[in-house]
Amino acid sequence: MAKNFSRHSFSRHRDAHLFGLLSEDQSTKDQAFTELYARHSSRVWLYCLKITGDREAAEDMFQETFLRFLQSAEVEREMTNVPAFLLRIARNLCLNAKGKKRPVATPLEEPEFPVEEHPVEARELERLISTALDLLSDEHREAFVLQAYNGMSYEEIADIIDRPVSTVRNRVVRAKKKMREILAPYLVDYRE
Repeated sequence: MAKNFSRHSFSRHRDAHLFGLLSEDQSTKDQAFTELYARHSSRVWLYCLKITGDREAAEDMFQETFLRFLQSAEVEREMTNVPAFLLRIARNLCLNAKGKKRPVATPLEEPEFPVEEHPVEARELERLISTALDLLSDEHREAFVLQAYNGMSYEEIADIIDRPVSTVRNRVVRAKKKMREILAPYLVDYRE
């Protein structure tokens, strides 16, 4: 098959096609991987960080995820959902690592809260949310992180964690309820 791709043309390809290009010549492989990495690295990084609760461990899991992803391209396989495949690799790595080490609180960096004029309060709110996340069970935290931080549907989460959609829905609902219960006494001050 003739390879006549410009650097910009890779952004036009769907993930599954780019995955197929990972088994081509080195230049094509590099460009396809660069595009896939650009599309999905932030989602994988955030997942690793929120699940491990430790920046160093998250960095290790993040790098290992993309290494295994590249290695998987060497095996002939049909790829239909690259983001789910990447998150499944990350999930397996993070769960294996969690068995070896207890997570520590991770500062929350994503949501923005309307307290710009009070940076001390904003940092405190971020700390409270991070602590609340750490108080969730592993299953509830994982489901919450996949939905709230990765914007995934119940069906996508079910596919990644290999559980029924109803189980995923229950975990997300319970995680949100628990987060509200934990944070409610503190958030009263921020509403006034």
